[in-house]
Amino acid sequence: MKPPSQAEPGIAAPPDSLLRALRHLLRPLIRLLLQREVTYPLLASILKSVYAEVALRDFPIAGKRQTDSRLSLLTGIHRKDVKRLRREAAARHVAPPSVSLGAQLVGRWTGSHAYLDREGRPRPLPRLGGGRGPSFESLVASVSKDIRPRAVLDEWLRLGVARLDAEDRVCLHVEAFMPSRGFEEKAYYFGRNLHDHVAAASHNLSGERPPLLERSVYYGGLTHESVAELAKLATRLAMEALQAVNRRALELRKRDAGKRAARLRMNFGSYFFHSDAQREEDVDDEEPPDA
Repeated sequence: MKPPSQAEPGIAAPPDSLLRALRHLLRPLIRLLLQREVTYPLLASILKSVYAEVALRDFPIAGKRQTDSRLSLLTGIHRKDVKRLRREAAARHVAPPSVSLGAQLVGRWTGSHAYLDREGRPRPLPRLGGGRGPSFESLVASVSKDIRPRAVLDEWLRLGVARLDAEDRVCLHVEAFMPSRGFEEKAYYFGRNLHDHVAAASHNLSGERPPLLERSVYYGGLTHESVAELAKLATRLAMEALQAVNRRALELRKRDAGKRAARLRMNFGSYFFHSDAQREEDVDDEEPPDA
């Protein structure tokens, strides 16, 4: 068996820098998979399926049919396996119902002026309608008249997305929409957000133009107190940015409604991570290259 960096004769080997980066980014994923008892054989079968799927969809030759032999050459997967994988329908990455509806509700609650206070924060909403101003009932009805508001509220209370205060008002948690409970919902966002983050970074690494936003701020040599202060600052600024982009996206989607060219999607996010570099073997001690 060839070492990972050794290629077939006449085929350029992948850059060692890319392979090192690949090992680095896989570590937290493998740690999660081991915690959830996803074994190597299971992961290998998923990788094989995705390799075949991506090669078939994203690497065609103009004017030529994608053959099993070419896909086998491109991916390194045996031709018999390629043929089988092409017959099997890949499972779609479908959002759980609580996510697809919930994301629309949170987007409207955090982006429409009617649901915001003077500081631009999502204000508590009376659970029931009938009074002046918007309510949680009217919010749900503005997105879907097929779902009972009580059913949405019960699910949000279960997931930790919202809570009821002493005045029977529904209060949205500022971290929404990232459920504090509900593994299915968390797994959906895990796949969607990391997919788009990696896709943006891959776009830039491939040299495609124009480059996409994909930046971070890195510092080592900090105390717990300093990291806590930076985490608080990052959270506040990130939420301000997310809410501003959300408000503008709502306005633009209304403007683009019905246009034939309105087929694109976008995803804007942010993250903050910290660890003890001396205790994690997969963290480099050296400063990263200048951006």
